[in-house]
Amino acid sequence: MKQEQRTRVAVVGTGPWWGREHARVWAERPDVDLCAVVGRTPERAGPRAREFGANPYVDLGEMLEREQPDLVSLCLANEGHFEPTLEVIRAGVPLLVEKPLVFDLEEADLLLREAEARSLFFATWRFGGEPGTSSHPYANLIETQCHGLDMLEYLCGPIDSATAQMTDKTGRGYSTLVAALQFANGAVGSLVGSYDSSYAYPATHRLELNGTSGRILVEDTVRRYTFTQAGSEVSSVWQAGYFNDADRGFHRTFDKHVDDLLPAFRNGQAPPIHARAGRRALAVALAIIDSFETGTRVDVPPSADTSRS
Repeated sequence: MKQEQRTRVAVVGTGPWWGREHARVWAERPDVDLCAVVGRTPERAGPRAREFGANPYVDLGEMLEREQPDLVSLCLANEGHFEPTLEVIRAGVPLLVEKPLVFDLEEADLLLREAEARSLFFATWRFGGEPGTSSHPYANLIETQCHGLDMLEYLCGPIDSATAQMTDKTGRGYSTLVAALQFANGAVGSLVGSYDSSYAYPATHRLELNGTSGRILVEDTVRRYTFTQAGSEVSSVWQAGYFNDADRGFHRTFDKHVDDLLPAFRNGQAPPIHARAGRRALAVALAIIDSFETGTRVDVPPSADTSRS
């Protein structure tokens, strides 16, 4: 591939898990030039940049000015998204931001307004278990269960109202919760999430859709998909074969997202998952928090745009 056809991407964040995955995904693509890695210290930025053949920086503004990236991929601590994201937007650079978008609805709205004013490509993406490092009392709901809320609305349509129970018994914020959900189409559902469990357990993630025509069951995101027609004792099952390491690997879901994101970016189209989806997941989460704090069922404000693009 010719050099001029490659998209210059900079990664902001040097975390050992998803920070590294962002660098890996972009560096492995032949159509991308991973030009820079930004970290908090030289000790964090240097090794990561050397590992993937990029230039290290500790100053985001300096990187943007020197490297002039086509796209910035932000993967920072969950509560540290707002200011760097705003800086990239105000520099006029298209961007992809890890979940959660932010923890505050006014911050989310400001980011969306600033990006819209510049007609920027502004993307996000989605993929209980064990706790992270966020100090927010509702971190489990906002930073992790946003995946489930986004997925449920994608599959079942907008959520109309929510009723919730939570516990802070382990002293780590409201780390276990259950929410009963009413959808606009009349369906009902529930979401259970916990930071008081472990990713080592089987069935850490379980998605079940039941209807009059049958049942869909997704186990651990990429482990197994099962469809059973109502009344049938025979099920159709997908699971990765012996040599199919790509489809059984959770981290490779990000590669698949980038496969869709880059063509949209290059063709001037909307991202596969616009940052508005991050704002919507936050709005639903805040309604669930309101329900728990007031002990009542709470209506979820309708989204101005509930589409994913």
